[in-house]
Amino acid sequence: MELVEATADDLDALIERWYSLATSMEAYDELNRLAYASVDDVPPDGFRNHLEAEDVTDYLVVHENETIGYVILREGRHPFRQYSDYLRIVDLYIDDDRRNRGHGTAVVERVTEMARDRGCDHLKVSCEWQNEDARRFYRETEFRPKQVEYVQSL
Repeated sequence: MELVEATADDLDALIERWYSLATSMEAYDELNRLAYASVDDVPPDGFRNHLEAEDVTDYLVVHENETIGYVILREGRHPFRQYSDYLRIVDLYIDDDRRNRGHGTAVVERVTEMARDRGCDHLKVSCEWQNEDARRFYRETEFRPKQVEYVQSL
């Protein structure tokens, strides 16, 4: 398994997988409701902005020369904390037919190496509270709960 930094040529692959992830998240909360009725309606601008951002990087998850998912990483800093430099997993998605084969764990292991190489002292990730599968996965990959995020519709 390898992580290959995405380029403009990969926008369709990213959008397709993002849409699959996003539609599955709709079941967990009304705030996850998508504005797009179809993957074909999703504009590429959001991912195009990622490609130009300094603190965000999109990667394709490639196994045996085949794209099987994606991960989005964002670097950040808490300047007044002892553990100040972090890498956040914004999205991690493995294609449905490739799950439960260790690919997600391999991605987390690779991201951990990348974070250490970049001088980060911790990783962050969040997931939907009701998504037991994601919560279990992150616990099994040595993440621990740290805080709870609350939201309010306006």
